[in-house]
Amino acid sequence: MRVVSRRELQLISKVEDDECCADPPQPPLSEQEAEPIAKGFAALADPTRRAILSRLAEGEASVTELAEPFDMTMPAVSKHLKVLERAGLVSRSRDAQRRPCRLEARPLRAAIDWLENYREYWEESYQRLDALLAAQRRSQRRSGQDGP
Repeated sequence: MRVVSRRELQLISKVEDDECCADPPQPPLSEQEAEPIAKGFAALADPTRRAILSRLAEGEASVTELAEPFDMTMPAVSKHLKVLERAGLVSRSRDAQRRPCRLEARPLRAAIDWLENYREYWEESYQRLDALLAAQRRSQRRSGQDGP
């Protein structure tokens, strides 16, 4: 891991304060727009629920099939599924005696779209920082100073 020098920290601060910085991401979402995204992130925070979604990405499955790889009770798996259902990430249907679960990917699209705004913002910020650091190194080489 590379240690950041005091000078680089000052440059980072300058880039963050610079008036030419990229526009920040879109304005905050309304509560109504943010709620499904927040529920999705809360559901994805648990590794068991992420594993369940990974399994469902392969195709629908019963609760029993979803519970197989985990060392937990069926009620515990059902609780995880309820969280995923409330987040809109999983749906259950009735097929005679079976109640298969299936992945509902649409709520993930809203989260991805929201995150994309931030990715673009930070990517532009890092590009500006890279340019500033390159200019500093060129200046130091011209003046014969050692760089960080």
